[in-house]
Amino acid sequence: MEDSQPRRSEGRMQNGHCRWSAEILETKVVEDFRRRLKYFFMNPCEKYRARGRKPWKLVLQIVKIAIITIQLVSFGLSNEMMVTFKDENLMAFRHLFLKGYKDHRLGGYALYTKADVYDHIYYVINRYIRLQNLTVGNLAYERVDGENTPLSLCQEFYRNSSIDPGNETFDIDPHIDKDCTSIYPEQTLDNSSSLTHFNFSLDFKRLLSVNIYLTLKTINLQTVRHHELPDCYDFYIMIMFDNHAHSGKIMVTVEYDVRIYECRDWNVEGTSGKYDYLLLWFDSVVILACLTSLILCIRSVIKGIQLQIEFNAFFQAHYNKTVTWSDRMEFVNGWYILIIVSDTLSIAGSALKIGIQTKFLTNYDVCSILLGTATMLVWVGVIRYLGFFRKYNILILTLRAAFPNVIRFCCCAAMIYLGYCFCGWIVLGPYHDKFRTLDRVTECLFSLINGDDMYATFLRMRGKSYMHHQQDKVPVSQLQAFIAECRDHPESGRYQTDEEPASSCCMSPFCCFG
Repeated sequence: MEDSQPRRSEGRMQNGHCRWSAEILETKVVEDFRRRLKYFFMNPCEKYRARGRKPWKLVLQIVKIAIITIQLVSFGLSNEMMVTFKDENLMAFRHLFLKGYKDHRLGGYALYTKADVYDHIYYVINRYIRLQNLTVGNLAYERVDGENTPLSLCQEFYRNSSIDPGNETFDIDPHIDKDCTSIYPEQTLDNSSSLTHFNFSLDFKRLLSVNIYLTLKTINLQTVRHHELPDCYDFYIMIMFDNHAHSGKIMVTVEYDVRIYECRDWNVEGTSGKYDYLLLWFDSVVILACLTSLILCIRSVIKGIQLQIEFNAFFQAHYNKTVTWSDRMEFVNGWYILIIVSDTLSIAGSALKIGIQTKFLTNYDVCSILLGTATMLVWVGVIRYLGFFRKYNILILTLRAAFPNVIRFCCCAAMIYLGYCFCGWIVLGPYHDKFRTLDRVTECLFSLINGDDMYATFLRMRGKSYMHHQQDKVPVSQLQAFIAECRDHPESGRYQTDEEPASSCCMSPFCCFG
C-alpha cells in the first residue's frame, strides 16, 4: 500500500507534465503560424529588415516602370508621325477632289442642285485623271498587272419607284440596286462632256448615294529623319454623295482606309539598320522583364491562396471557426493582379511592336491600346510603393474607404444622367443640333454639367422651342382669355350668391378659410 501511493503521485505528475508540454507545443505552433502570417503581409522593406531578404521584386518593378515608359515614348513618336501623315493626306485628298473645299467647312460640305452634283462628279474624275500634274505629294496610281487601276463610279438606288409629292402618292420598291462604272486614268473627260458615254445617269428620286472609289499609293519619307525605315502606304479612298434622307441636301464626305507595308525595294544612304536592331533588342528586354515580373507575381498570388487555405484549416482546427470571405480575400493582393494584367498587356504590345518594327504587321491602333493601357496600369501601381511611407499612404486609405460609396454614387448618378439624356434627346432634339442624336446628347449634357459652352448652347435654342416662349409673352389659352374679360375684383361683393350671403360668411369663424 505504501508503495502504491508514490506511484500514483508519480503518474499524476507525468500526466500533468504531458498536458503542460502539449499546451506549450500548441502555443508554439500558434505563435509560429501567426509569425508566418505577419511576415506574409509585410512590405518589401520590412521583409528585408526581418530576414535580410533583398527586395528583388521591388527593384524589378522600378526598372520595369522606366523601360516601359521609354518604350512607350519611342513608339508614341513613331505612331505620331504615322497618324499625322494619314491626317494630312486625308486633308490633301479633300482639297484635291472636292471642288471649292475650304478647311473651315469641315463636316459641312453639301450640294443642293442636280447641276452641282454632276459638276462635282466630273470634277473628281478630272482631278483623278490629271493627278500627276496637280499634286505636290508623292502620290501615284495603283498598278495591277502593269496597268493602272481604274476609278469606280457607283450609284445606289431603289429598284423601282413612282413618287409624286404634288398628288401625295408614291409607289416604291425598297430593294437597293447598285450600278458601277470604271474609268481608267488614260481616259479624258471635261465638264462639257456627258456621262452617257460611261452608261451613267442619275435618277435623283430613287438615288440613295453616289460613291467614287479610287486607290492611291505613297511613301512616308519623314520617318527617315528619325532613323526609321519609311513605310509604303495604299490609300483606299471613297468619296460619298449621300442622298439617303432625300431632303434636298446631299452631303459629300471623303473617307479612306489605309494599308501600311514594307516597300519592295529600298535604299537609305548612310544607314546600316543599327538603330532598328537596338529598338528590337530593347523591346526584347522589355518582354523579358515583364515575363519575369509576371512569373514572380503569379507565384506570389499562388502562395497567398495556399496560405489562405492553410489559415482557414488552422482556424477551423484550433478555434472551430470559419474564416469570413473578406478575411480570405486579404490573402489575394490586388496590386499583384494589377501587375499581372499590366505585364500581360506589355508583353502582347511589345511583341506587336516588334512585328510593326520589322514590317510584318501594321496594327498601330491595337499596339497603341495595349502599350498605353499597360503603361497606365504600371504608373497606377506606383501608388502601392508610396503606401510604404505613412505620410504618402493617405491617398490609398482614402480610396479604400471611399471606393464603395463612390461606386454607389456613380450608379445613382448614372440613372439620373441617362434619364436626362433620353429626355433631352426627345424634348430638345427638334430645336437644337447638339441634341439631335443620342450620342450628341450624352456629350452635350456632360459638357453642360462641367459648365462648358453653356451660354452658346442655350443661346442657339432661344426662340425655337415652346419651352422658351417667355421671350415674347406667356401664351393664353381660350379658357383663360374668356375669364380675363371679367374685371370684377374679389372684394367687389359680386361673387356672392343668394345661397351664401355676405353676413353669414362674415359671422362664420372659417370665413377666411373658405
